[in-house]
Amino acid sequence: MTRTGSRNRDAILDVLKGIFPREKSDVLELAAGTGMHAHYFAQYFGHITFHPSDGDENLLPHIEELTRQSGLANVARPRRLDLRQPHTWPDGEEFGAIYYINVVQTAPVSIVGRIMQCSSRLLADGGFLFVHGPLLDYGRFISAFDEEFDRLLRSVGQNGWALEDIAELHRAAGRHGMRLDDEIDMPSNDFALIYRRA
Repeated sequence: MTRTGSRNRDAILDVLKGIFPREKSDVLELAAGTGMHAHYFAQYFGHITFHPSDGDENLLPHIEELTRQSGLANVARPRRLDLRQPHTWPDGEEFGAIYYINVVQTAPVSIVGRIMQCSSRLLADGGFLFVHGPLLDYGRFISAFDEEFDRLLRSVGQNGWALEDIAELHRAAGRHGMRLDDEIDMPSNDFALIYRRA
């Protein structure tokens, strides 16, 4: 189930160009899926090593094959990271940025707390979490399309699938020592939210 694909990546890239670390750094992608975002962004940030991760181990060989085909040296071997299972989270590593893009299609609303908890643990000093996707704006649908999409998620999904709400993201951030740093309106009625440690 896909709401947006590669067509939004350039708008996201434009935002990341203004906020990604300028110095050599490691960046973690949560719920990388096919790995398309990490491989696209890596072309533009040669000084950054991208670390794609996903909770589904079956996707990791596909990401590795994409890395092999691309020839990109700044995409690390993908790792299993399940936000619902803290024992799978990296230990003893720090990341200059963490991002989570358009994953509402494959994650229940309850996952937002795990996103914040994981990010708070793994972000380096001065690092940030970037969240992008369709979201409810304090309980309000931004468009009729989003309302229909939410209805579809609830009808076919499991474990509480629905559009995530900005308000819940903010509450989850506060519970785990994070704060909103910036909110950006994106194409297709999407949002980009940037969080840092409080």
